[in-house]
Amino acid sequence: MSPDEKLAAILAAVQTDPGNRGLARDPHDNLFTACPGDFVAACRSIAEHEAAAVEVVTGFFIPTVRPPAYETDGPLGVVFLIRALRPLVHHVGGLAESGYRQALRSGLVSSGMTSEDLLCRTVCDPRTWWPGGTHLISIERVGRAGNGRRYSMRGVEVVHAQESDAGFSDLGGLTCTTIGIGDGGNEIGMGKIPHETIVKNIPNGDLIHCRVPTDHLIVAGVSNWGAYALAAGVYVLRGVTPPPELFDADREREILEVMVREGPLVDGVTGKQTATVDGLSWDDYIRPFLRIREILES
Repeated sequence: MSPDEKLAAILAAVQTDPGNRGLARDPHDNLFTACPGDFVAACRSIAEHEAAAVEVVTGFFIPTVRPPAYETDGPLGVVFLIRALRPLVHHVGGLAESGYRQALRSGLVSSGMTSEDLLCRTVCDPRTWWPGGTHLISIERVGRAGNGRRYSMRGVEVVHAQESDAGFSDLGGLTCTTIGIGDGGNEIGMGKIPHETIVKNIPNGDLIHCRVPTDHLIVAGVSNWGAYALAAGVYVLRGVTPPPELFDADREREILEVMVREGPLVDGVTGKQTATVDGLSWDDYIRPFLRIREILES
């Protein structure tokens, strides 16, 4: 397969809708088709930068579980992206709020990373933590809807996340590339998709649509899948073979189990503290991951 063919196959692997959220309800005008070229552009923006310095932020708070907690979709993708990009870029790190910082730390440490500069810092004003950054990436992070509030897919207001899109709404004069990764229409980056497209595809779309855009948007059936795809795309464009331990399904599950236990984190669909993502069985969840590995090996 040529690099272009690999990139197309990688994107196809993650653009399915296992949760039946309506990502492609309209076959011609939907969340998967709304931003053609964005996936490749996002990959190129990192792969072709001579000294990329990347910060990744996640954290979707689930207020309806007891006790309230952050979900597994997002943090696992951040840990993977940091692991994947570490040998390819000048800097990569994660930004975290106190509620899920322990989950990210435990995931990074369990994957073999112990350097403090790779462990997550607090989300705050980008002018204070990121003076030399080139890329800011959001994975599964709720952003402001049209009324200025933030919502879950069910239309429940996420009051805890009042500053969740700080740094994407106003970079404070910093020049960088922003990338959003989401799977439902309510995440940072979805503001790049026309409101009418969200409404015709997503239940509660008129209410929950995040209006915060990013330079590039990657829509996947599960947000973690978008992180896998982005990392793989950078490797393809660099012409580098990923280390064998990166696309290891057993290791990915072990990292998830550690993060759920030590975070703690919950499944965002079931609300349970289990090593699952978006209510999917492990076999269904890991299928695109394994397909991406096959593509990279072809």
